[in-house]
Amino acid sequence: MHPRFQTAFAQLAENLQSALAPVLADTHFPAMLSAEQVATLKQATGLDEDALAFALLPLAAACARADLSHFNVGAIARGVSGAWYFGGNMEFLGATMQQTVHAEQSTISHAWLRGEKALQAITVNYTPCGHCRQFMNELNSGLQLRINLPGREPHTLGDYLPDAFGPKDLEIKTLLMDEQNHGFALTGDELAQSAIAAANNSHAPYSQAPSGVALECRDGRIFTGSYAENAAFNPTLPPLQGALNLLSLNGYDYPDIQRAILAEKGDAPLIQWDATAATLKALGCSAIDRVLLA
Repeated sequence: MHPRFQTAFAQLAENLQSALAPVLADTHFPAMLSAEQVATLKQATGLDEDALAFALLPLAAACARADLSHFNVGAIARGVSGAWYFGGNMEFLGATMQQTVHAEQSTISHAWLRGEKALQAITVNYTPCGHCRQFMNELNSGLQLRINLPGREPHTLGDYLPDAFGPKDLEIKTLLMDEQNHGFALTGDELAQSAIAAANNSHAPYSQAPSGVALECRDGRIFTGSYAENAAFNPTLPPLQGALNLLSLNGYDYPDIQRAILAEKGDAPLIQWDATAATLKALGCSAIDRVLLA
């Protein structure tokens, strides 16, 4: 079991501990549960889906990297596939506040980058801030997305974001988590091709500036992140954050990063290079390359 889970695991009910122990045994547990694993946990504990998600929230919060605030927020996204995805807030010492990843962004991008097609519900241990409510409004599940908070009845995103402004107001038809491919040819080595594939998956309807990041760990594992824009612009999630989120959720740490590649258009109206390089250097990675999409 990864050390980050030990304290939270010890506080779980005994039947949940017994059912989860084999799942968490892998140090690189991917911070997600398949539909079959969720069904097994429900049967072992007698909990319904909402109660089980609340019971698992301490494990999601343990995934947070709150190096600045020391305030862990955990979230669990439930996909239409039946799989569940953990998420936690991420802060980066030496970078800027703008590089921060909120827990809701973490769990949503986690699901999206693993190929989930839509979300049914999100369970969070603290009320989503306005930034996160706006980020969620970019999803193809729309304002009907169910949000579960401790001690409250479930409500939809529409309840938490009245008079919402979103992609439909700008006549955007392809929403976050819809399938899309920008069609850039995969060239270069495996890491470069992974970055280009991530850029092809980007949600960039406002700037038309797709981008992707690929991170190679010292053991050869590669994690990728795709750019995810938002109608309100500021809640946009850069591709590096998506990749760092997956890396961290899988039990890796920043010193494990051996090499990084950013794929983007050289003539795009928005350029990720400076912010990507600065954040990676703050995390101790200096082997950073850039491939231009054409």
